[in-house]
Amino acid sequence: MSPPGRLLHLHEDRLFPSDPAQRAIARRLYAGISGLPIISPHGHTDPAWFATDAPFANATELLLVPDHYVFRMLYSQGVPLDALGIPRADGSRAEVDPRAAWRLFAEHFPLFRGTPSMMWLDHVFHEVFGLRVRLSAASADHYYDAITDALATPRFRPRALFERFNIEVIATTESPLDPLVHHAAIRDSGWNGRVITAYRPDPVIDPEHEQFPAALRRFGEITGEDVHTWDGYLRAHRQRRAFFAAAGATSTDHGHPSAATADLSAARARRLFDTVVRGAATAEDAELFRAQMLTEMAAMSLDDGLVMQIHPGCFRNHNRALFGLHGRDKGADIPLRTDYVHALKPLLDRFGNEPGFRLILFTLDESTYARELAPLAGHWPCLLLGPAWWFHDAPEGMWRFREQTLASAGFYNTVGFNDDTRAFLSIPARHDVARRVDCAFLARLVAEHRLDEDEAAEVSVDLAYRLPKRAYRL
Repeated sequence: MSPPGRLLHLHEDRLFPSDPAQRAIARRLYAGISGLPIISPHGHTDPAWFATDAPFANATELLLVPDHYVFRMLYSQGVPLDALGIPRADGSRAEVDPRAAWRLFAEHFPLFRGTPSMMWLDHVFHEVFGLRVRLSAASADHYYDAITDALATPRFRPRALFERFNIEVIATTESPLDPLVHHAAIRDSGWNGRVITAYRPDPVIDPEHEQFPAALRRFGEITGEDVHTWDGYLRAHRQRRAFFAAAGATSTDHGHPSAATADLSAARARRLFDTVVRGAATAEDAELFRAQMLTEMAAMSLDDGLVMQIHPGCFRNHNRALFGLHGRDKGADIPLRTDYVHALKPLLDRFGNEPGFRLILFTLDESTYARELAPLAGHWPCLLLGPAWWFHDAPEGMWRFREQTLASAGFYNTVGFNDDTRAFLSIPARHDVARRVDCAFLARLVAEHRLDEDEAAEVSVDLAYRLPKRAYRL
């Protein structure tokens, strides 16, 4: 028997315009794309899920522990991460009953009212698990039992959910040090699900990364190159990129503090690298080295065809004490002002007109949409704009992205939507939100006679399906 509580209901017109005429248009557009396969070309799900196809353990391990969108909100209201069972930096965890952690989450669920996290979670609860009362302290045990019991059944194994979600392809993100054994296992299993990797070299490119010295040594061991010399270091990157491409990668990803690029002479680049490997780099040296490596990565992309992504402009691990206890990716990252016009010019001067080069730009600085990013993408042949990202993938952020980039970049210098998530079950919800917002935006253009409805219908399919496939060479 279900516990008493308020009804959980997903309105069929959610996120559509309140104006009746526009709402009717949005409904028609959405009907044409709601069933399209999901293209997820950038994200952080665990390939081991699909390699082993083991059941997820319980509601807490699946929906709470991996999702920094969720636990950062709880932490902001005084809930310690240890109380939720979030892993620590040393790999240990506080001894917490997962049911108790779930109850704590449920008690605090009102904190998420109006946020995209509540939209995504309610979609998961309603559509994936068939729950019909809202999550609350009173319904916490009902939720925990219903979800955990479901996860023990074949229909909720990772591969079954992948197929049920109509995912055509999903990209995970791995370090150059990753042996990609899970991707090999997926490939050798005979399962038809397409799970590919992406090359994320930050630990061996960022001298300020806490793992850099050890990661660089391991980089050399894996590749057999002398990575403490500039030429050997670059050869090691080329080798690992080729290994990733052979495992299905079509893209690289770079999460630098800024979008700075540089085009140093070979002699100066060697001297800078020598300073870095000696451990003598200043903050300015580290920034210059990262800048040079973006240009080096662009040169390699021109050779091997991997699409390059830059996710800049974030002060990582802003909470020093939390970083010390729990490590990276624990919800303490804060957006920064970011320059693109000057920062990207060295790279663009070398490669911006190359027909074989593709660079996808993201931002956490919305002030750059109309002033910098859209005009850049509306000119340079190599540039495409990634969707509203991270702190801005709420409906309001998606709408602002379209409003501020359409005039200069149009729709076709953007890459559609990608979910960029660790929370596997939220992927259909996130894509559904993006599709609904785009249909609402297009409906306004139709109602204002800026587009005919048949044009809007074609654009809606492009944004949901064709553009991400084309942008990421899938």
